[in-house]
Amino acid sequence: MTETGTIPLSIVDLVLASALVFVAAGISAWQRVGLAKGFLWGGVRAALQLVAVGYVLTWVFSTRHWSLVLLVLLVMLLAATKTVTDRHRGEKRTIAMIAGVAMLVGAGLTLAWVDVLVVHATPWYDPRYVIPLFGMIVGNAMNGAALAAERLASEMDARRGEVEAYLALGASPQQASAEPVRRALNAALIPAVNGLMIVGLVSLPGMMTGQILAGASPLLAVRYQIVVAFMLAGAVAITSACVVLWYRQKFFTASQQLLPRAAQAG
Repeated sequence: MTETGTIPLSIVDLVLASALVFVAAGISAWQRVGLAKGFLWGGVRAALQLVAVGYVLTWVFSTRHWSLVLLVLLVMLLAATKTVTDRHRGEKRTIAMIAGVAMLVGAGLTLAWVDVLVVHATPWYDPRYVIPLFGMIVGNAMNGAALAAERLASEMDARRGEVEAYLALGASPQQASAEPVRRALNAALIPAVNGLMIVGLVSLPGMMTGQILAGASPLLAVRYQIVVAFMLAGAVAITSACVVLWYRQKFFTASQQLLPRAAQAG
């Protein structure tokens, strides 16, 4: 056990932990789900990526230069944007721009608020705080953006006749698409609401668990987790709202007509 009370993990311990991935792959193969290779390859990728990130963060933490910290944040944002883009079935370039800017606004504003006004990190670019916090924020904002974009596209397609009827009656594109926007935003925000409801009762989140395992006081860990829970809800809400309000404009022409399905799909 280390001075902080953390139990060290050896390579043998990691190999034993990897057996759980083989269990998941075995269940998938047994039931012919088709995800056995995904579990195995995902396990390898996860290990390699985390090891690489560990070395990079060790270097960044020791260097403590603001430009390196911002570079790491940019790489995380670009990776999240690519993930949202790959998930979406519509026009890739459009959704990449919308999701990227929305996450930059939602995650960036949330990080700035928490870093400067709540945590009071000194200096403001302290990588021990900024990088982990941004990772949690942008990861949840990414899921919100993906859900919002996909649900809005589905709702606009399913309610096509309704939207066209509103337009024919003189409604603006904003009025005609109000219900699809509400439903898309609702779908994107439900996971955030559920997360607030169950935290501490059903699950002990990663940051709180990590701090406790590292020897921090459970009460201090709880305070940090409260901050995390609130910041994730805010980031998801801001990002999702930006996505749906900007993305819905792409379903209409400059003359306020609904685009054909082929044009929407790109």
